[in-house]
Amino acid sequence: MRVWVDLTNSPHVLVLRPVIENLRAQGAEVEVTARDFAQTVALCELHGIDATVIGHHRGGKLTAKARGLVDRSIAMRKWAKGRSFDLAIGHGSNDVNVAARLLSIPAATMFDYEWATVQHNVNCRLAQAVVVPQAIPPERLDRYGARGKLRRYEGLKEEYYLADFEPDPSVLGELGLSAAEPLAVVRTPPAVSLYHRFENSAFSDVLVKLREQGQVVVLPRTEEQRIELQQAGGFVIPERAVDGPSLVALADLVVSAGGTMNREAVALGTPVLTTFEGKIGAVDEELIRTGRMGRLEDPDQVELVRRSQADEAASSASRVRRDPQLLVDLLLSARSPLAS
Repeated sequence: MRVWVDLTNSPHVLVLRPVIENLRAQGAEVEVTARDFAQTVALCELHGIDATVIGHHRGGKLTAKARGLVDRSIAMRKWAKGRSFDLAIGHGSNDVNVAARLLSIPAATMFDYEWATVQHNVNCRLAQAVVVPQAIPPERLDRYGARGKLRRYEGLKEEYYLADFEPDPSVLGELGLSAAEPLAVVRTPPAVSLYHRFENSAFSDVLVKLREQGQVVVLPRTEEQRIELQQAGGFVIPERAVDGPSLVALADLVVSAGGTMNREAVALGTPVLTTFEGKIGAVDEELIRTGRMGRLEDPDQVELVRRSQADEAASSASRVRRDPQLLVDLLLSARSPLAS
């Protein structure tokens, strides 16, 4: 069996790494493509994934996204034609689903946030299998054309791809951090620039408060954010891709405007606050409702203190580790005659 895996954003490298490894261990030939966006390519290199780089991010405007979808899908089709793939896999990758449909290749898509309307209207209609957490009510996905295609799994996707993970303390030394001092890891909002926000926004107030309480590693999404944070001073900003899960596991607090890093913190037992300002998805709704993740509404909520060794040991012992082979099986079901 020949399988094509497409990676379009940094978190997808970690999510699909065990899928790629398990498929190869079972004798499948797997080829990987990657979009040059954020740290996707650098993380492929860090994790030993040989990927063909095709296309780049075109910006946040809808017209730019549409142009990027068309251009990259055409380039992907050209690359994949004649390679005789039996299955295409992506995590929210529109491009691979469009190219796969043009080449009559069965496709499977994954995601765990249900309100990305444009993206899901493409992926759910084109894919033969839609792999999502059980926390998402199926009726929320019907409007995207997912009915009859859902393949649902228990828990968080992070509990699957981090199943074999153990934190590497060397990441602290790599970044010049002290294991004895409180550490916060922060992921910025997806805004193109933090201009003016660093002085005025609630998120900026959180950064300032954390900086006063201990060590703060900030993972910016864009070069503009990186420059602004460097000018502000007082933050540790990695110059290259780092072992993010180890950093999260060793932190005393994670504050993120995104989704994946928050859920990594939950899976690894690190206290986490979300600053996500969009419509909350079902997975995060459940994590907030059950107290596994907090929602940051006031910067005064933030308190950075060093976790005790007993707390860290308890977090490690309570980790939920799920077999990623289940995700592989659900993705492979796209080739089943039962798939609609």
